[in-house]
Amino acid sequence: MEQYVQEKSLPVAYPKEAAETHVKRKNSFIAALPFIGPFLVLIILFYLIPVVLTVIMSFTGMDFTLEWKFVGLKNYIKLCQDKSAGIAALNTLKYVASTLLINVGFGFLLAITTTYFTKKQNTGLLFQTIWMLPRMTPAVIYALLWLWFLDPTEYGMLNAFFGKLFNAPPRDWILTSPMPVVIIANGLIGASLGMVVFSAAIKSIPESYFHAASVDGATDWDIIRYVIIPFLKWPIMFMTIWQTLSLLTSYEYILLITDGGPLNKSEVWALYSYHKAFGSYEFGYGAAISVVLVIIAVIIALVMLKVFGYDAMMNRGKTKVQG
Repeated sequence: MEQYVQEKSLPVAYPKEAAETHVKRKNSFIAALPFIGPFLVLIILFYLIPVVLTVIMSFTGMDFTLEWKFVGLKNYIKLCQDKSAGIAALNTLKYVASTLLINVGFGFLLAITTTYFTKKQNTGLLFQTIWMLPRMTPAVIYALLWLWFLDPTEYGMLNAFFGKLFNAPPRDWILTSPMPVVIIANGLIGASLGMVVFSAAIKSIPESYFHAASVDGATDWDIIRYVIIPFLKWPIMFMTIWQTLSLLTSYEYILLITDGGPLNKSEVWALYSYHKAFGSYEFGYGAAISVVLVIIAVIIALVMLKVFGYDAMMNRGKTKVQG
């Protein structure tokens, strides 16, 4: 009889507890509102409103007169017929794929070298600090250093090196190889972020795993393959997706070093949008290019999450608990 009463009372007690929990959450949100309110205002002012205005602008023929004249899908039709946009899309594919390989691959190599193979922690930390200096340097200064390094005269550092070593004549590297230049320039500075993220992840691996692997006779390659890399699945996924989206939408180093030239050989999609909007004053058309870029970036991010098995990685812990 007592058990029956307890079972009958459960459905009555549960809604009461749920209501109390709801009230507590509501009160917590109200209490936190003064702290997150300014952040929400900034998000709305500097993110949501610009996004909405850009989408609306993409359906207008806005030019230097700044008139919001609705033209429907004219900008998007023009984009499909624009040969220069096709060149920019192909350049973007080459640029993102090649630079991503340096950002993630070379960043991982730097992290392994300075964290696992370097036994003295201070030595590895000093090297990482030096490698981080370009990232802490303003983009303009970093670009000027590359322009000096690649100076087409005999006084350029790279030309002077090849001239002394191989007696080679001066070469205009930016004119002859603009895409490799921007890939290397952006790749080296991007690898520093991967180095920091991967180094932190490697240091978080318990030392017992390394000792156990060494006792079992594992080589350094075995430890990297079977111990370090499995622990770095999350950081590798994060860095790959983050750097992909960053490379798709950023163009400052290309703008400062080559400005997309010569003859659009290093013109990427984001820079093409900038040139159309602020070079040709085709604000509506530039906005349409940007909207398409955002859509492509979202699709790529979703596909990459699927490829990395994001759902499986998230559910793995739940499965273990349930098991």
